[in-house]
Amino acid sequence: MALPDKNKLVRNFSRCPNWEEKYLYVIELGGQLPALLEEYRQDKNLISGCQSQVWIVMRTDDTGALTFEGDSDAAIVKGLVAIVFSLYQGLTPRDVVALDVRPFFTELELSQHLTPSRSQGLEAMIRSIRANAAALA
Repeated sequence: MALPDKNKLVRNFSRCPNWEEKYLYVIELGGQLPALLEEYRQDKNLISGCQSQVWIVMRTDDTGALTFEGDSDAAIVKGLVAIVFSLYQGLTPRDVVALDVRPFFTELELSQHLTPSRSQGLEAMIRSIRANAAALA
C-alpha cells in the first residue's frame, strides 16, 4: 500500500487552502486503497457503528507489523479509512494500542469538519482497530 506517512499527510493537508480541497484530498486517498476482495466483505470484518458500510481486515506480517486492507461504500469514508491506515501502517499491535490517532485528525483539521455520524464512524473504526490489535498483541 502506497499511502503517505503521518508527516506527509500533515504536509499535504496543510497545503489544502480550504475544507473543499481537504475533502477532495480525503476522497483521493480513499481511491488509493486497493480493491477489497469479495471474500473479505463479511460481517466479521464489518465495522459496527458506521452509517456507511466499512470493512477492515488486519493481519501481522513476517516482521510483526500490522497490515491493513479495507473498503467502504462511501467515498469520503473510504478516504477516512485510508487516513487511519496511514497513521497505523507499519506499527506492531502493541504500538497501535498505545497510539491515540485522534489528535492527528485535529491536526489535519478534519475533526471539526466531519458530520456527527462520520465522527462516530471514525471513532468506531479506531476502536475496532485498537481492540483487534489488543487481541493480537
